[in-house]
Amino acid sequence: MMKIHEKIFKRIKELGMTQKEFSEKTGIPQSTISDWKGKDLNPAVDKIMIICNVLDITSNELLSTSLDTEKYNAPDTLIVEKDSVEYEIVNEFRQLEDEQKLRLIGYMNALKDLK
Repeated sequence: MMKIHEKIFKRIKELGMTQKEFSEKTGIPQSTISDWKGKDLNPAVDKIMIICNVLDITSNELLSTSLDTEKYNAPDTLIVEKDSVEYEIVNEFRQLEDEQKLRLIGYMNALKDLK
């Protein structure tokens, strides 16, 4: 499964863009972009739409490693105990709009990066 920052670098290459050009177009410092690769980090959630606009991709395309709507909405995808916290989380997640799901996944990824 390709990570978000890996998809970004792949798309930059596909577009024949340099990291410097990407930095200038997004306003994201080159050092931050280098950290994504060197430290295996993903971009901050508030930068996702800017990145998508510059790379001419949708947020769903960029975040699809984290969100596959059919997979997450399938009733039998995840087996958890009915009275568990996980069950409540899955049910709440399924009620969100796709854009809300993307934001939540981004937030969860950011939380994981805080380790």
